[in-house]
Amino acid sequence: MRFEVMRLDDVDGTPVDTTVVDAASVNGIVQQAAAIGQRLWIRPADTSAL
Repeated sequence: MRFEVMRLDDVDGTPVDTTVVDAASVNGIVQQAAAIGQRLWIRPADTSAL
């Protein structure tokens, strides 16, 4: 399964950048974001758009 991970702006919460990753990569991204206090929005990727 693939997930869309969006990094959110600290001020207004709008998406700053986005990437699509496999399920195995999500944990590492979450750990890195937690270490620096970064906000993320993670959702299943739209497979029809890939």
